[in-house]
Amino acid sequence: MMTQASFSFNESNDNQKEEFKLNLEKPIAFFDLETTGINTSQDRIVEISILKILADGTKEKPYTFLINPGIAISPESTKVHGISDEDVKDKPTFKELAPELLGILDNCDLAGYNSNKFDIPLLMEEFKRYQIPFSMEGRRTIDVQNIFHKMEQRTLVAAYRFYCNKEIEKAHSAEADITATYEVLLAQLQKYETLNNDVNQLHEFSRQANTADLSGRILKNEEGKEIFNFGKYKGRLVEDIFKNESSYYSWMMNGEFPQDTKDLITVIYKRISKK
Repeated sequence: MMTQASFSFNESNDNQKEEFKLNLEKPIAFFDLETTGINTSQDRIVEISILKILADGTKEKPYTFLINPGIAISPESTKVHGISDEDVKDKPTFKELAPELLGILDNCDLAGYNSNKFDIPLLMEEFKRYQIPFSMEGRRTIDVQNIFHKMEQRTLVAAYRFYCNKEIEKAHSAEADITATYEVLLAQLQKYETLNNDVNQLHEFSRQANTADLSGRILKNEEGKEIFNFGKYKGRLVEDIFKNESSYYSWMMNGEFPQDTKDLITVIYKRISKK
């Protein structure tokens, strides 16, 4: 079921970069998604590419799959990644691929470009849609975009040019993008003395805020209590709002929020109901 994305990189620079390796305690999976759209709670995956780096620094060949999303791919998305409904009509569904994906991602930390805000929430949504257990507990996450934005404020194409002095050929194919993302992180670690070659430190640095859910709709304040990060109650304690306005909980549960967010607010709602 694997597909091959055509891309090329400067070989002399490749050899130079391979001399520098991530300091890992366990495998880390760099992954990128191409999707039917940009709504993490409603859209589906049409392509996933995973670049797995083992604890000893060995880089496995990327795993790349086209996926039948079961819904139409928006024309706007097809213009970006070039994947049409016709391309995926005979491909496996996410549910069919899930066992293989679980095997690849087993015991892996996760990394990507804009992955904390988009790829991880959408991947979790797909697993939850089919009631397939996939826990984020114990997984560190590194978002190369967040590091880049904090350091330089650019796009992936510019990041690859800036850090690696190379151009991405066939940009917006998942495999080319994720290979570039991996190389950018290696270059960032060599460029910035303030960045430690340590997954825990990179995980903390990649985070935009102290998020309670994957999409950042709910944050944790300095006391570790959940607060809203959107809407009219932004900055207010979730518990306080649910105590005084239980209809807001119902509105969120019936709204187009990611399932991960709904699971979290249900835990909070049940928690205050016991008090």
